Amino acid sequence: MDMPADAFTAGVKPGGLTSVTEIRILLCYLIKTAGPVSREVLENALMQEQLVNYFELSSGLDDLAEQKLVTQENTIYTITKKGAQVSDDLCWDLPRSVRESAANTVLRMQKFQRMAAENQAEITQTADGYDVHCHIQEHGHDLLSLTISMPDIITAEKVKNSFIKNGSIIYSMFVEELTGKDE
Repeated sequence: MDMPADAFTAGVKPGGLTSVTEIRILLCYLIKTAGPVSREVLENALMQEQLVNYFELSSGLDDLAEQKLVTQENTIYTITKKGAQVSDDLCWDLPRSVRESAANTVLRMQKFQRMAAENQAEITQTADGYDVHCHIQEHGHDLLSLTISMPDIITAEKVKNSFIKNGSIIYSMFVEELTGKDE
């Protein structure tokens, strides 16, 4: 007979954190390492890696702000001197795999957000598939505007994410090909 999942461990993979104290230490470590960092990035990274329970994560962020270990402006968290000291003193108590996995995922998501601000892509449904509208803007002007038609939403999402990730490379390749090489 299966036992019901404990609400505290729901969504946490084996090896993830289930201690309130460990979760708070991890949050201090991540905000110190990657900060300032948005609540959305922290939530997405830790949920994607299944390292903590969502409700404990949310409660932990609120507790850190209340204890003045972090400051919160809108949804952006910044480590305080006190929080940095907690991170420095206690982060080594966390499993290395958890620290590295969480930090790498947070940094990767922050990089993707920065690229998404520069390289924009939206998907619209059409009668026979999906269009991916790709844009690179600088100072309010389009440097590149491109629409690519895809047969299904999965392929459209892959194109969108790839353009966001590689837009500057794609732009450079277009310019190089269109300007031609001296023959």
